[in-house]
Amino acid sequence: MKNSKQTASAGEGRRVVNEMRLRLPALSQNEGVARGTVGAFLAQLDPTVEELADLKCVVSEAVTNCVVHAYGGRGGAIYITVRARADREVEISVRDHGCGIANVRQAMQPMFTTDKSGERSGMGFAVMQAFSDRVRVLSAVGKGTKVTVIKRLSPAGEL
Repeated sequence: MKNSKQTASAGEGRRVVNEMRLRLPALSQNEGVARGTVGAFLAQLDPTVEELADLKCVVSEAVTNCVVHAYGGRGGAIYITVRARADREVEISVRDHGCGIANVRQAMQPMFTTDKSGERSGMGFAVMQAFSDRVRVLSAVGKGTKVTVIKRLSPAGEL
């Protein structure tokens, strides 16, 4: 009986306690809108200043990838979903219907970029990985990409 209670408790921690969905045009000025909106949503969880800054940076990187790489500045839609779980795990998904990524493994390598102008450093995924616990990228050429990041926040009130 003790094991079933432990299993139920573990399952309880995965329960989504709040969720936010946001759809924005893929415009560079909306990177700040996405960052601020997600930050305001996450503030209710009482994250540390560092945790909040990390997750806002992750959102900035993912949204910028949509604007610059997925749509190439031609416009489109960016879909952001944020889920807060009972165990203080945060899941942020950023999705587009852009060009997709032909080789996800290669794209996730630090310094890899498809930017021919030399303005981009190829560090977007590396930054996302550094500031989260897990990063998952699903992509199909011609259909789009979904980037999901997971980060468990420290217990509320801890410094």
